[in-house]
Amino acid sequence: MLVASLAFGSCNKEPDESNLYTFTGETVESFIQKDSDLTSFNYILSRVRLDRMMASYGQYTCFAPTNEGVKAYLNNLYNDPDAVIPHNGMTSNSLEGLTDSLCNDIARYHLTNGLYSIIEMGGSGATISTMLGRPISSRVDSLGQTVLNDTSIIISQDNEVINGLVHKVNRVIARSSRTLGDTFDRLEGFEIFNEALQKTGLAKAISASSKNIVYTKPADITDTNGSELYCPTECKVGYTVFAESDEVFRANGINSFADLVRYANNVYANAPQWYDYMRELGITVSTGEDYTNRFNAVNMFIAYHILYASMAQDQLVFEDKAGVPAGTDKWNYVNGAEPYDYYETMLPNTLLKIWEPQPGKNLYINRYRTFNTLTNEVGTMGTNHQLIDEGVLIERRDITAYNGYIHPINKILVYNAQVPDGVLNERLRFEATTFLPEFINNGFRYLYMNEVSAMNGGGSGARLAFPTDYFDNVVCYNGEQTKLRYNIKGDYRAYQADAFQGWGQYDLAVKLPPVPSGIYEFRLFYSPMGHGGMMQFYYGTSKDVQKMIALSIPLDVRIQETDPRIGWTPFYEEDDLGIGTDEAMRNRGYMRGPYSFCGHPGDDGDTKTTKNSRGDGVVTLRRILGRVNIKQSEEFWFRYKNVINDDSDLKWQLDFVEFVPISVLDNDQYSEDWY
Repeated sequence: MLVASLAFGSCNKEPDESNLYTFTGETVESFIQKDSDLTSFNYILSRVRLDRMMASYGQYTCFAPTNEGVKAYLNNLYNDPDAVIPHNGMTSNSLEGLTDSLCNDIARYHLTNGLYSIIEMGGSGATISTMLGRPISSRVDSLGQTVLNDTSIIISQDNEVINGLVHKVNRVIARSSRTLGDTFDRLEGFEIFNEALQKTGLAKAISASSKNIVYTKPADITDTNGSELYCPTECKVGYTVFAESDEVFRANGINSFADLVRYANNVYANAPQWYDYMRELGITVSTGEDYTNRFNAVNMFIAYHILYASMAQDQLVFEDKAGVPAGTDKWNYVNGAEPYDYYETMLPNTLLKIWEPQPGKNLYINRYRTFNTLTNEVGTMGTNHQLIDEGVLIERRDITAYNGYIHPINKILVYNAQVPDGVLNERLRFEATTFLPEFINNGFRYLYMNEVSAMNGGGSGARLAFPTDYFDNVVCYNGEQTKLRYNIKGDYRAYQADAFQGWGQYDLAVKLPPVPSGIYEFRLFYSPMGHGGMMQFYYGTSKDVQKMIALSIPLDVRIQETDPRIGWTPFYEEDDLGIGTDEAMRNRGYMRGPYSFCGHPGDDGDTKTTKNSRGDGVVTLRRILGRVNIKQSEEFWFRYKNVINDDSDLKWQLDFVEFVPISVLDNDQYSEDWY
């Protein structure tokens, strides 16, 4: 029994989904029924029988538009001059003229499975998950009013009922049916950027909204407790566009599209000097008038502004989320750590970094600080940094399209030598949900258990299951013997409180993000778990399994951290703060987890000992898989293979990986920080 307790004591906690309770009193539905100014919205709810849900158990937020707001919306919908279908399918300009489909869309876009109070929607704004699967953005205007999607004002707030909250809004919340390209066409103040977007053909490249594939659920989608998991069968596609306004362009001497052409030609003319991809493939920059050429300077300029993931401004880095049940706050950065993430852009095989130097404050693209992940002080980020470029400020404003977001920026964004040689010349830590955009585009990255449970008909909300062909950058070599799972944000020993994982006789590979060419130390973050697996890793420049090369020796995740083969110790009990032990662990191919986040936010302790992933409350490790020589022009596929053939219940997990340039690793002046 002692052995068993040691083996399983360090495991990731199984989520607590016990949120059932008995109640009597007013519900969302009875509140709406009693208000004579909400009869039109109640009619819409009842048409699709969502009035019954709003009278039942759960935790809901309802944004209820007034009768006047519904009337104005119906009039606009019926008389819409841009409608693809006459009158948007309405049979008359009245409530009765709405189709069931329109009623369903309107109702579900005004309902959530979480609690969103007026405070949680304030500050720098929030992204609100709706039952329609499309988010709402909130902001506070100059009058202190909370505005939803820049159109609807909350006029009566935080009306508490036994199963949630009701906010009255003065208008139906607008949901765009226009794609990003069409949205730019109607967006004032961005004429130069829009002209470039259209002439490069990139407006068409960002027109998709789904993969147009219906996926088949795997035969086994059961959770550890035997209940069935939610498994998506459709997949959305989306994009994020960072855009300079005409005002920003004018401040930089760009007053027309012709001026932008000259600017782009000047910036990118010598790109192969720092853009490894082009040099390695022998591609030259085009400065001609065929702007659709992917390596035309103007095309390159615009492409570097586009991400393959649709994110509102508060989703660009992992931040605390409004609307989660009390006590389940998952903000897990500690010891002064600063949120950041890297994303692939539409300029082939390039990255940009989004960094929030002060959590909850300003967001910057490609902020550059010297020696960023190196330190001159043990246990701190150090004082050896100089801010060379504050980066491009992202305006805290969401311009919403059907398939993505537009974010205005305050300076001109370019991929120049400073990006690969400076911004990205640091320890690169990639969280799995950032390089598998299906998590972001379908809202899974931001979900909490109560929301998933509601999607799952009240069943398990702890995890999601996925078809084996759901992700473009994942290949399963043995079909459904590899089970794909995603741990919803919770009390896990995980970088951003979630993890991509699965079970079975797994054999899969994941395409990792592109990095500038060079030699890197490649690492995998993991948690020692009694129910973990034993796996062999490989890498290759394609998903061809026959051409992959083995990385290190097999990793047995079941071996606990204090085992002599690893040699972890409580660093804070040592006179040198664990420096000697760190070196001994490295010699065995291991590192402690980062000091920058904690795994179980609710655990007792302090940030020095237990409430960080370097300490002993939530022990995590990094496995050093070796040095790899990477070319920016080549793909990097990372393969996991189960080497325990007689046990199909052990798990694999991909939380984050690290690529550390040898210029950082072998620096003779500073050491890599704990963060």
